[in-house]
Amino acid sequence: MDYQSKLASNDLTILFEAILQLKTVEECYRFFEDLSTIKELQDMGQRFMVAKMLFDKKPYYRISEQTKASTATISRVNKSLVYGAEGYKLILERLKSQIKANPE
Repeated sequence: MDYQSKLASNDLTILFEAILQLKTVEECYRFFEDLSTIKELQDMGQRFMVAKMLFDKKPYYRISEQTKASTATISRVNKSLVYGAEGYKLILERLKSQIKANPE
């Protein structure tokens, strides 16, 4: 199935093709530190951890405690998991065995 994003543009396609060239975590740090602000990276990391915890069926209060995310952020991420483009689900299923579980 070919997915057609509502956000598709030449600029984003080139950016995503560039991201696909990254081969190590160090390369990702180097590229994203140049591309994004510290706050943007921290926010993306937080949202991804919220998505992982929601995917693992953790309760909102536990997610908020561990990630310091607001309930509004948790709700937005949950909406993406339920009604979104299934990007979180795709990656989380691929990484499921690789991501270390956060201690409770």
